[in-house]
Formats: sequence, structure tokens, C-alpha cells
Amino acid sequence: MTTEQNTGRVALVAGATRGAGRGIATELGTTGATVYVTGRSSARDGGHRSEVDRPETIEETAALVDAAGGHGIPVRVDHTDPDQVRALVERIDADHGRLDVLVNDVWGGDHLLDWDAPVWQHSLADGLRQLHNGVDTHIVTSHFALPLMIRHPGGLVVEMTDGTAESNADFRRGTSLYYDLAKWSVLRLAVAQAYELREYATTVVALTPGWLRSEAMLAGFGVTEETWRDATVDQPHFAISESPRYVGRAVAALATDPDVARWHGQSLSSGQLAREYGFTDVDGSQPDAWRYIAEVEWAGKPADVTGYR
Repeated sequence: MTTEQNTGRVALVAGATRGAGRGIATELGTTGATVYVTGRSSARDGGHRSEVDRPETIEETAALVDAAGGHGIPVRVDHTDPDQVRALVERIDADHGRLDVLVNDVWGGDHLLDWDAPVWQHSLADGLRQLHNGVDTHIVTSHFALPLMIRHPGGLVVEMTDGTAESNADFRRGTSLYYDLAKWSVLRLAVAQAYELREYATTVVALTPGWLRSEAMLAGFGVTEETWRDATVDQPHFAISESPRYVGRAVAALATDPDVARWHGQSLSSGQLAREYGFTDVDGSQPDAWRYIAEVEWAGKPADVTGYR
């Protein structure tokens, strides 16, 4: 990819404060795109943090987009608030008159999870908040952004989720009804929008990273991106994990593929697209997490990433 491939194109990464959203925004920057990065955590006006209460900010993400060769524009937006999302899209329209790439990556639900708790034991308020944060936000953003996107052919909508349609087919230990419903809902949003946009030359996909080394994940293991392999002592399967830049490169590859419409309506993973487009993670490897999880971890085999990264 060259930095000219997306020059003049405009992207919105909704939920770009950290994690996959930050990696996606940064990699879109490498293609020369103008990238609006949104979220609730901002360093401006005395600083604001979302309910997730982590230190990362949208301004930091925008700076990474700039450093990568694009133009990052941070805008503090709560995507559960239709008025704020409407104002954001109106600003993009006024500034550029177009939107070429929409990445719906808003989640903000990890702190609300109670893994393995059945629905009658899980906090109802926390469960419903997960759905509000992780599903309603995608619908609100698409409602306002898609009319701007379809003005110009060749747009790309990426619905970010956790797991492919195949890997999520079975409800497994270590999840919860609310989390499962949130992530399945996003997969279904991609299918429905693909149908609705079938005549508008706009491609819609669902995309999942593998085991993501987000800032929160690294903190939970007490490691950094530089020392992440130390976490495999306690969790050997973490050896298949990937950086947020990996799924970012997946989105950048889709956004610069003139034949991207061949993926329309499909459920994709970062590892799958790495094999298709030939990109690697930051360490030069190509982790194929979902194949590994199914064939090794869920099969009860000892951790061994040979042939999987």
C-alpha cells in the first residue's frame, strides 16, 4: 500500500479511542486518508473520560493518524446520543461533502461483563447497557452516516465485532447472554445493511480481530506491547494474540482494494484477510487466531502456534 491510495478519501472510525479502533484509524492513516476519530475520552477542556475510565484519548489516536501519513481529526462524540452523531455527520459533510469509509467499532462494554453468569444472575442494568453501548451505537451511526456515504460509489462499511459467524455459532463457556447477543447483533447488522445497500455500490462487511492485545488486555496481564509474551506463562494460548494494527491493516487492505465488493455481506477475520492480502502483524507474523482457537484451544490441546502465525 502507498500513502496515495486513499488520498482525498474520508473515513470515520467510530470508537477510535483505543484498541481495534485506534489500530484501524492509524492504518487508514498510512493510506493517506482523512480520518475522523471519535469516542468519549478526550484531553480537551480539562479532559474527559468515558465510563470505561481509561487514560487513552481521541487526540492521541488522531496524532497517530497524522504520524502515519494521514490527517486525523478528533471529535468527542457519544454515539448513544443521536444529536451528537447527527452533528458529527453534518460536520463531515460541510468539511468534505463525502464519506468513503465507515467503521462502526463502538463497544464500551467490557467493564459491564459478568462472564458465565446466567441471565437471571447477571446485572440486568449492566447487561442492557452493554447492548445500548455495543449495538444501538452502530445503528445510530449508520442511520446518519449512510445517506452521506451513498452519494459517491465505492464506499466501505465495516461492522466490528468479536468472532466470525462460524465461530459464534455455538454458545460457549466463558461468555454471557448479553455479550453473545451484542456480538451476534453486529454480525446481523452487517448482513442487513449489505442487503439494504446492494444497489448503492457500497460494500458492507463484518470484521473481527483475533485475541486482541488492546491496552486493557495488556494491562490485565500486567504486560506491555513490548513484553506481551511474558503473559503466556500464565495463559499459554495468548501466544496467538495480535496487535490492534493487524486488524487495522485488514481494514486498510479492504479500503484500498478496487475489487472490495467481492466481500459484500461476508463475515471476515483479520487472519483470513492477512492470507488474502499478504499483510502481517507488527512483528512480521500472520496470526490466524480463530482457526487456532477452534482447532487447538477449544479442542483442549496444549498451546502451540506452529502453523497458526
